[in-house]
Amino acid sequence: MRFPFSRIQGGGVLPPRPQSKQVLLSFLGGAIGIMVIAYLTQQFGLPLMMAPFGATCALLFAAPDSPLAQPRSVIGGHFIASLVGVVIAKYVGAGPVEMGLAVGLAIALMHASRTLHAPAGADPLVILLAGEASWSYLFVPSLLGSIVLVVIAVVINNVGHEKAWPKYWY
Repeated sequence: MRFPFSRIQGGGVLPPRPQSKQVLLSFLGGAIGIMVIAYLTQQFGLPLMMAPFGATCALLFAAPDSPLAQPRSVIGGHFIASLVGVVIAKYVGAGPVEMGLAVGLAIALMHASRTLHAPAGADPLVILLAGEASWSYLFVPSLLGSIVLVVIAVVINNVGHEKAWPKYWY
């Protein structure tokens, strides 16, 4: 019996196992990043937390050399995707078609502007599902939260002499 995907060739090899130090730093970065955002949310009443920031931490701290983990992509990607979400929610609607269009448009705009950040692809869904059509969402949590995570990444990702993060800013 042939399985439907039997023609797919996966000829690659697994990436090398990360060093223990990198695993520890990715743990610390993700934990500290989300703790700081949660603390600021609690202390100042700013709604800084949004679910895509968990995935942003995975890129920032476990794959910091990825183009999707550079400050331009993290900050710009979240801002652009959130802008799309707010505009669609405010002026078009929040149904299934609008959700698909919002995610597709956010991805296309991030790609075209060289700010592609995979976790930000979820931002329009968060906005549409929450009914959050406020312009303030662009700044808090989207812009301010992503800046906080990038600042933490600058510290965590430069622990050690051989580190030089980010690879580029703009």
